[in-house]
Amino acid sequence: MTLHRYFARRFLRTFLGIAGIFMLIVLFIDLVDQLRRFGGEEATFPQILTLSLLNLPAAFYEILPLIMILASIALFLGLSRSSEMVVTRAAGRSALQALVAPLIVAVLIGLAGVAVLNPIVAGTSKESEARIDALRGDTSVLSIGSTGLWLRQGTDASQTVIRAARANLDGTVLWDVTFLTFAPDGSPIRRIEARRATLTPGAWELYRAKTWPLAGADIPEAAATRTANLTLPSTLTADEIRNSFGAPSAIPIWELPAFIDQLQQAGFSARRHLVWFHAEMALPVFLLSMVMIGASFTLRHQRGGRTGLMVLLAVILAFMVYFVRNFAMVLGENGQLPAVLAAWAPPLAAIGLSLGVLLHNEEG
Repeated sequence: MTLHRYFARRFLRTFLGIAGIFMLIVLFIDLVDQLRRFGGEEATFPQILTLSLLNLPAAFYEILPLIMILASIALFLGLSRSSEMVVTRAAGRSALQALVAPLIVAVLIGLAGVAVLNPIVAGTSKESEARIDALRGDTSVLSIGSTGLWLRQGTDASQTVIRAARANLDGTVLWDVTFLTFAPDGSPIRRIEARRATLTPGAWELYRAKTWPLAGADIPEAAATRTANLTLPSTLTADEIRNSFGAPSAIPIWELPAFIDQLQQAGFSARRHLVWFHAEMALPVFLLSMVMIGASFTLRHQRGGRTGLMVLLAVILAFMVYFVRNFAMVLGENGQLPAVLAAWAPPLAAIGLSLGVLLHNEEG
């Protein structure tokens, strides 16, 4: 038990050291990028620094597997160079037993990342996007909640809020839809309810619509009119609606299942969010696979010039697994792979491959 605690503490110190170095590098790179993007606008240096700090958790979360593989390589190379692994084997402990503590630490880091860091990343990403939109003057046009689907469109002359009970996959066809138009001072101008609304270039085509004039009418219901077909000008495009969904990473993992249900109830495809949810749940296993990849190539006696080659092979294999994981997620988002298979198969395959190499080196 004492030996396991020693290996766990040493691995955690190595991980934190490498993580701190990468966080500083990422912060400076993002700061330079934000200065390039907003340096000539109405943005002060504290505002730009705040944007970089808000982007830091998301960047760290993205490179977490890279930090894990580098920490694993650094740990096992250090143990080999100091002959601590030789002493461990002489004491009757195999290399696989010595690997237990770092694996447990990797899983705990993965669980902490999913349970704690994921919501932090979601919150900071939203805040960063809101601040960037405020600097640029842009706003999102779509929101999905328990009360249905909400859109917003408008010009300097008026703003229109759109609510629909459900929609098609890309948000261009809405059912049971309501249009509320407001003047620049916020006073309501008109209300329209329609059985269906279809987005065409530059306009909404409304079917079975009823219109209430709200400005200048004492009794809006008395002045209401019904039309079988009505054309309403629109500034929205299908691309704007699709882009307004945002990335699944902007939703905390604890809220993602409910959001997936809301997407499906609104008529949208939730496949991308479902794949992301399973990928997040598989993150501890993926980090565990990174540790096993690092161990399979560096948890051995030093043999002259082969150390550099082993480190290079470990890093290349880790990048290959990372690429395969992302490629499988793309296939899952496109519906060519089940979400569970796309998220869990790459890390489990990497664990099996690494375990085979470790057993071959230890027992072969």
